[in-house]
Parts: sequence; structure tokens; C-alpha cells
Amino acid sequence: MHAMQYELTLPADYDTAVVRARVARVGHLLDDWQGLGLKAYLLRERGTHGSPVTQYAPFYLWDTVEGMNAFLWGGAFQGLTDDFGRPVVRQWTGLAYEEGVAAGSPARWALRLRRPVPEGGVLGDAAREAVEEAGRLAREDGAVLAAAAVDTSRWETVHFSLWDHDTPKSDGELFQVLHLSAPGRPALPGGRRW
Repeated sequence: MHAMQYELTLPADYDTAVVRARVARVGHLLDDWQGLGLKAYLLRERGTHGSPVTQYAPFYLWDTVEGMNAFLWGGAFQGLTDDFGRPVVRQWTGLAYEEGVAAGSPARWALRLRRPVPEGGVLGDAAREAVEEAGRLAREDGAVLAAAAVDTSRWETVHFSLWDHDTPKSDGELFQVLHLSAPGRPALPGGRRW
């Protein structure tokens, strides 16, 4: 499993109806994308739920590298770069994936929490803690799913979770889910990934 995200930080007065209309128009195009576990089309707006920025920031869990590469290099990603410019695309190696206690519910909100891996610590301990946190998040009331991944170029973990309500009891940046494409979600391997 591979996690991927890009962030398009928009002007504070940007009309987010433009993003919502774009997602309504093209979101379904990934509903059957080969190799995609899921794509959450995410939006946060400055001043709402404590967000300091307005940002369109889709988050992906890929089941195959081929699916991810086909998306990035095969033309689908080109439409976004034509409309908004080419963003930096962050990638993390998957550590864990868990279906949540509300797995059958529609995802309305997403939480993302990035944390540095402490310098001088035991790397295996940091990875185990990230896996345990994904499991804890998945057991919280309203959790649809939870995942943990690591970027070894920055030594940073990311915790990503989807929720059926807007008041998760966990830390992180809160995003509204505009659409969820999840063709390979049932195939995403659960639990620890090593």
C-alpha cells in the first residue's frame, strides 16, 4: 500500500464552489481505477473547523504502484495540472490499514496528522506506534477507516482517517470529503504491512 497526497492552497477568498463543481464533474472517473484502493477528494476552508487555509487536498491509498503511475503519468493527473498548476505530490509507504467501526457509513470528514519520527529513537518502535494508532483510530466511534504510512525522506509518519461525523476525538487537520472513489478498498490489506 502506498499513500499519496497533494495540496492546492487557494486564496482565502477563493470560491470553493469551483472545486466542488469540478469534483462533481470528474470525481466519478476514478470510481473504477485499476490499482486504486481509495481516493478521498478533500477540502478545507479557512476559518471553518479551525483551518488556517483554504485547500483542496485529495488523499490516495494505492494498492499497486502501477495504478499510481498510470494515474500520474497516463493523463488523469494532467487535467489537474492544466487547471491548477503542478503541485508537489507527497508519497508515503504504507504501514497499516484498518476498516473502522463505522466502515459501512459514508465518509463525510477526514483527519490527517503528520508527525516527525523522533531522532535517535528505535525506528521499529516508531513504526509500531504508528500501526497501533491506526488501530486505535479505527476503533473510535464514527471511524470509517484509518491508515498509517511513513515518508523516509522526511522521517515523517502520516495518520489518515475517514469519519461519518465532523467531531472525531483525535488530533489532526479536518477536511470535508467531497467524494470518495474506492474501487480497491476491499482489497487493501488490513493490519501491519511488514
